[in-house]
Amino acid sequence: MDILALNCGSSSVKYQLFDWDKKVVVAKGMVERVVIGDSFILHEVPGRETYRENSDCPDHKTAVDLILRTLTSPGQGVLTDIKQIAAVGHRVVHGGERFTKSVLIDDDVLAAVTEVQHLAPLHNPPNIAGIEGAMAVLPGVPQIAIFDTAFHQTMPEHAYLYPLPYEWYEKYGVRRYGFHGTSHLYVSKRIAAILGKPASQCNVITMHIGNGVSHCAIKNGVSVDTSMGLTPLEGAMMGTRCGDIDPAIPAFMMQKENLSAKEIDSILNKKSGVIGITGRFTDRRDVIENANGGDNLCKLALDIEAYRLKKYIGTYMAVVGKLDAVVFTAGVGEMGAPIRERAIEGLEHLGIILDRERNASAMTRKRETLITTDDSPVKVYVIPTDEELVFTEDVAAILEGTYTDHMHFEYSFSRPDFVRK
Repeated sequence: MDILALNCGSSSVKYQLFDWDKKVVVAKGMVERVVIGDSFILHEVPGRETYRENSDCPDHKTAVDLILRTLTSPGQGVLTDIKQIAAVGHRVVHGGERFTKSVLIDDDVLAAVTEVQHLAPLHNPPNIAGIEGAMAVLPGVPQIAIFDTAFHQTMPEHAYLYPLPYEWYEKYGVRRYGFHGTSHLYVSKRIAAILGKPASQCNVITMHIGNGVSHCAIKNGVSVDTSMGLTPLEGAMMGTRCGDIDPAIPAFMMQKENLSAKEIDSILNKKSGVIGITGRFTDRRDVIENANGGDNLCKLALDIEAYRLKKYIGTYMAVVGKLDAVVFTAGVGEMGAPIRERAIEGLEHLGIILDRERNASAMTRKRETLITTDDSPVKVYVIPTDEELVFTEDVAAILEGTYTDHMHFEYSFSRPDFVRK
């Protein structure tokens, strides 16, 4: 059984084809510059050189069609017929309050996802376009929605409600939803397996740090708080997003600079965070390199980011109680050793004792690495995330009728003997 995982962004479509019977990835890649022109596909098959083909994709349906054509092409393909694809799993960023687990997509589900797209206007529309494109190209093939927000639906009211007029929540759904749920799910299950404890007995802080950044407080195996809110703008400092700021600042700057609501929203989402401070970088590798070369604004950006990471660790330790572990994941979390060091150094009084040599050596996206000392009461690990595997296992379980929900389903990666392939 071959399962295709699709992650559709506004101008890109990431994909991964997984052979469920052999439990291996047979191909993965990305179509870039969808809609905006000069589109191309990068296609990776284990044991082969990466293949690139330029092909115009004016919409997501065309991009999905290009992916399927590449997967079945005589020279680059891994399938003889697209009918070998048993199902497609789609990342859907926002599911609102309705969806607490992955579901088989039908007209009702698609309508519900469309209904809440105003809560994630940069994400849900391309997610929907990818679903519709896949349904058109693969008629009759089961399509499954995997929601970023589902993992966080265990948060209590006092954590997800804002101190705002309650009618805003009743009328418009204004509340904390949280994102990166599949990543937080994956690494929280993995750290439980590494520690040799049931996930239901683990208190963990998971830190997903990429261009987008979110943190999650996990108590007894479930999400009880998370840093992103109604939208992915709240929380930590990010590549281009501001994260937590004084809510009066937007109105203040709109008056000072005569900015529209659309303009200030664009600044907070696309021109703030790391690029806002440095003026030119979002990639932390560039920031670290230039900070080491004496660029004071790059040094400042690293100081601000690490300081805010440290504050979230302290905050979430207060939320979850006795802490078992902190986990860093995603691109920066897995590769940004200097940022991790700055975030956790000086936390010995909280039971976190950094091993600088271990941390410096944890610069791969393939290995799970302890970066604290053996006698550190709280362990800190770097664990590469695998959101696509979550997609695949949810899809397979729904097809087989064995899926319950994220809390009770027995994922393969929740077992101590799990090996990444």
